[in-house]
Amino acid sequence: MRKARLPSLLEVCSVLVAFLAVVFSFTALFELPIQLALFVGWFIVILLGLKLGFTYDSLQESIIKGISNGLEAVIILMAVGALIGTWIAGGVVPTIIYYGLDFIHPSIFLLATLIICALTSLSTGTSWGTVGTAGIAMMGIGEGLGLPLPLVAGAVLSGAYFGDKLSPLSDSTVLAASMSKVNVISHVKSMLYLDVPAFVISAVLFTIAGFNHGSGSVDLDRINSIMGALDDTFNISPLMLVPALVVIGLLVLKKPSIPTISFGALVGVVWAVLFQETNFVPALETAYNGFRLESDSEFIDNLLNRGGISGMLGSIAVIILGLGIGGMLEKVGVLTVIMNAFVEKIKNAGSLSVSTLMAGLFTNIFGCAMYVSLILTPKLMERSYDRLHIDRRVLSRNTEVGGTMTSGMVPWSDNGIFMAGILGVSTLSYLPFMWMSFVSIALVIIYGYTGKFIWYTSSEEKETDSEEDLTHLAK
Repeated sequence: MRKARLPSLLEVCSVLVAFLAVVFSFTALFELPIQLALFVGWFIVILLGLKLGFTYDSLQESIIKGISNGLEAVIILMAVGALIGTWIAGGVVPTIIYYGLDFIHPSIFLLATLIICALTSLSTGTSWGTVGTAGIAMMGIGEGLGLPLPLVAGAVLSGAYFGDKLSPLSDSTVLAASMSKVNVISHVKSMLYLDVPAFVISAVLFTIAGFNHGSGSVDLDRINSIMGALDDTFNISPLMLVPALVVIGLLVLKKPSIPTISFGALVGVVWAVLFQETNFVPALETAYNGFRLESDSEFIDNLLNRGGISGMLGSIAVIILGLGIGGMLEKVGVLTVIMNAFVEKIKNAGSLSVSTLMAGLFTNIFGCAMYVSLILTPKLMERSYDRLHIDRRVLSRNTEVGGTMTSGMVPWSDNGIFMAGILGVSTLSYLPFMWMSFVSIALVIIYGYTGKFIWYTSSEEKETDSEEDLTHLAK
């Protein structure tokens, strides 16, 4: 049995072009499920691996390993699905929407959405939990106010990712720091130089957009009709907000995400029984099948008929298939070959920053999961940072931007599928309004080429030359 080798750059490009061709043709031309395209993608990578000398058993092991690395995301997704279903049945989400329509003026709604989601994500450490709770409520309010939903989704995601990148409770923050061999608190401090100006710029942009879209005449009759329908269908009171406060409080106290979100779903069932006059079995069923309502208001039905574990199964399939592809791509060395092509062109902090962003984006596109990106990007780039004597805090910061901030931009990635499914807006529709992500990317590039907030180690530390760097990557 011959020894396995690294693929050539031509082989890598051929496989990646074939993968993208399958994805786009299946989804755009034939309107087939993205899951089927990813499943076909498995066999494209398997054929490459067999050609390179890998055994099928080793490739299968890499699939299983890749999937196992992201199983936490799958479990969180199921828990969030259950939470959404029971919180709608329990009146939690309808109450938030009702009060939001009553108190938030359309002209400042986008700014309020950005701030609320940022605070929720910062305090809980989870962008997924933020989007699944505060996010869907803000989408409901925005739709009631007549604002463009892709724009509202952009504000939700900008706030959610801001907090996720800065919170020491966030798994992505911890992973980016640990994979870069940086203390978590040091990593968070380095992120402040990027996130604070990016947030301020994003806030200005959403404020301007809010006044442009919300300063005109507001259809008060429509808003009153929606509020009346919510009031007729649910028991609306401040008491309905208790489950949300409980879950946020537990997450702030650093309780594990999965049991906390699952407990929140159970509290939603209790609230549905106690306050919404729902029998226990139908209330419990919403955790799996989601909330279902047939009212006189088509808007209310479209807004609230969602949630449940079953509603997440399509997204779970995408994540599992994507993680499998990511595991195989790492095994056969595709991403290493791509980065080898860039190493020789890395001469300064600017080109290094751009290369790190591209590594994060590529691993999201072809690894199909944020976890894959946050694990592989530091591995691929760390030697280049050491060669240029640039502090690892810059590596961890750039990894967060390249990995976390681009993950929701890829329609077939775990984040892209989750965000689109929860918010009810396609990835390509909300993509132009992910202003926090775009501003962060721009600042990384500006910092790199101007030398602002780029820290260096002493010349004696971690000494290595370009030849050793290429040898390490080839291995």
